[in-house]
Amino acid sequence: MSQKIVRVGDIECGSDELFLISGPCVIEDEKIMMTVAEQLREIQERLGIKIIYKSSFQKDNRSSLNYYNGPGLEKGIKILAKVKEQFGFPLLTDVHYPDQCAPAAEVVDVLQIPAYLCMQTMLVVAAAQTGKVVNVKHGQFLAPENMKHPVKKIEDSGNEQIILTERGFTFGYNDLVVDPRAFYHMARTNYPVVFDVTHAIRKYGIPSADAKGGAREYLPVLARAGVAAGVDGLFVETHTCPSEALCDAASQLDIRYLEEFMKPLIELHAVEVKYRNTLPELA
Repeated sequence: MSQKIVRVGDIECGSDELFLISGPCVIEDEKIMMTVAEQLREIQERLGIKIIYKSSFQKDNRSSLNYYNGPGLEKGIKILAKVKEQFGFPLLTDVHYPDQCAPAAEVVDVLQIPAYLCMQTMLVVAAAQTGKVVNVKHGQFLAPENMKHPVKKIEDSGNEQIILTERGFTFGYNDLVVDPRAFYHMARTNYPVVFDVTHAIRKYGIPSADAKGGAREYLPVLARAGVAAGVDGLFVETHTCPSEALCDAASQLDIRYLEEFMKPLIELHAVEVKYRNTLPELA
């Protein structure tokens, strides 16, 4: 879909090869983190799909002070470093404040700008100035064509290592709607486009610990639609026991089901790649 290749470790994001961003939403117990990483490595070897391991040391947009928001930067980065050392995955994590960018960049390969913060100039610039790949989540409030603005901020900061991730529009009504036209508009930036399918099924206003806070039944249809539309990568948060996860419990995919979930998507991607350049520009 994109015209630019962004390298993350040995992964060429934006090439004809589908890639996966996966892992627990937020860093929890080290045993859970390592177990998920081990199973992801097995899936990577069996399916031949390249994986970026994702987990956040902080989730700063929780709806209550009573909800877990992560172990913090210092402890979280140490756990991510162990995952990288033992399993060899490139790493992705969220940053919420400018002063988190440089220390996180010492370990991780991709700094992710959360959707709510995609227009925060100081944060975006600080991430860009590390020289690391910057994955900008599409703000739920922003027209997809306006993602060109954070992209331009990163480019003007001297960094063209950019990935854009779609996760749906909220319209302020506690539900997210994925408009496939967003993939087209974001691809017009020429940077790789990822579809965050597990966040797209969250139900705002309902705690993720409540099973009604997510709609997993839509995961297959949304993921297949996104791949057929030509996205370069998928973002699927996974956990050993989603119902007990400390964040996004209602939307993460059980790691046991990830392999079968991905198989048809890999085949669909191959079909999309085969035909993606057969139509002329219709506009």
